[in-house]
Amino acid sequence: MARGWESKLVEEQISQREGDSQKSAQQKLTSRQIELRSQRESILLARSRILISLESACHSRYRALLERSLSHLNTQLARLETEEPTS
Repeated sequence: MARGWESKLVEEQISQREGDSQKSAQQKLTSRQIELRSQRESILLARSRILISLESACHSRYRALLERSLSHLNTQLARLETEEPTS
């Protein structure tokens, strides 16, 4: 029975150490990196919404609008990826 408790304690210590290292890695991000990451996530969410709308779009003008919007988001995403500093 003691072995079981001991192994669980070791497992908790290891997972806590991994969690601490992840927290410290996140804290090392600069405000610019955080801003770029937030913008990227926002663009990806908008892009996925447009892709879903494109699947069900029937009207040609609406489809063209969605395609232009998708192209614009892809351009913004590419610009962000070249601007994003490596962490």
